[in-house]
Amino acid sequence: MLAAGALTACGEAEGSGGGDGPLRVGYQRYGSLSLLKARSEAPNVTWALFESGPALTEALKAGSIDVGETGEAPPIFAAAGKIPFKIVATSDEVPQGEAVLVKESSGFQTFADLKGRTIALNKGSNVHWLLVKLLEANNMTLEDITVRYLKPAEGRPAFDAGQVDAWIIWDPYFAIAEQPGVKILADATGLASNRQYILASPDAVEKKADQVRDLLTKLDTTTDWGTENPEERARVLAPELKIPEDVARRSLDRSAKPLAPVTSAIGDELQAIADGFADLGLIPEPIDIKARVDTTFNEVFT
Repeated sequence: MLAAGALTACGEAEGSGGGDGPLRVGYQRYGSLSLLKARSEAPNVTWALFESGPALTEALKAGSIDVGETGEAPPIFAAAGKIPFKIVATSDEVPQGEAVLVKESSGFQTFADLKGRTIALNKGSNVHWLLVKLLEANNMTLEDITVRYLKPAEGRPAFDAGQVDAWIIWDPYFAIAEQPGVKILADATGLASNRQYILASPDAVEKKADQVRDLLTKLDTTTDWGTENPEERARVLAPELKIPEDVARRSLDRSAKPLAPVTSAIGDELQAIADGFADLGLIPEPIDIKARVDTTFNEVFT
């Protein structure tokens, strides 16, 4: 259960971002924060659930959460939207955790077969960058396909009903959709790192530094526990994700990775994504995402 009074009807935590009170954490139905919440190992925290990274970064903009976890593209779009935040932690690479799904009956064998077809994805999420890299790898452009920007809750029924030819999606939605008749056309291997990122408001970094550090310490410990206890991890997390235990296990086996400190190399990786989005006109102008990398809490991971 969510803490009483912690959330508004739209899923955003109430209250100010000052140094008093609990740390307000935004999470999604994936990633290390979900496991931490499921194990109830962060007592001085209120939780806010979001369907996607872009929705979570909008909550950072509104000042209704202090910390949140997203994929690699939402920080780019958030920075382009002038949302204030710092990137305080990341994860190992998770390329198998996002994929292009098609129907077996479609006959599609490679991504190039989708030329002239309709592809669904969540705008501004990690899969947006995967689409860019897939197009690049297949000598295609955005003009070669029709993109429908659908949230996960919209993408699945559109895919099932044949309203789109392919769906690019991440775990655990990816694992849920792996049903008979569904084919993985490609994942991000060799194309995109698909790391997870922990974002924090500048106010929280300054005024709630001890709480942020404590959260990251617990997060690191919990993630390691999950790696060492995969069966128990799936059992604990399945109810939190609201998915069957076997689906949770499949998703976690490929997508749950250790946390890692942010470095100049991580900044370079994100900057390359930002530059790519700017070149394609997906963000209005070039941005300096490297400037958002904050090493304040790196000692947690050493």
